[in-house]
Amino acid sequence: MILSVTVGVLVAGGTYLLLSRSMVRIVFGITLLSHAANFVLLSTGVPGWRAEPLSDINSPELMGDPLPMAFVLTAIVITLAVTVVMLTLAVIGHNDDTHRMPSTGESHT
Repeated sequence: MILSVTVGVLVAGGTYLLLSRSMVRIVFGITLLSHAANFVLLSTGVPGWRAEPLSDINSPELMGDPLPMAFVLTAIVITLAVTVVMLTLAVIGHNDDTHRMPSTGESHT
């Protein structure tokens, strides 16, 4: 129950930030949506009562599925790379559509 509420809050917050006009808020929205997807992936194969997937320590029937763990780890790395690239683009782009253009149509520098 708590995990589904957490995923719902992350998706709602990520969608709200994604629909804004600021590039930094869009990046944070993508990050929140990614965390929600990671929680969904993690909840599919790793219940709280399962043990670590180490064959020399735990028996196979008590182990959690290692495939969702690998998916989540890969998704975390991809999210970090996308966040760094998007924040770099936010810093490089000075006008991120939040400034009003003059009524004459001329840009101010």
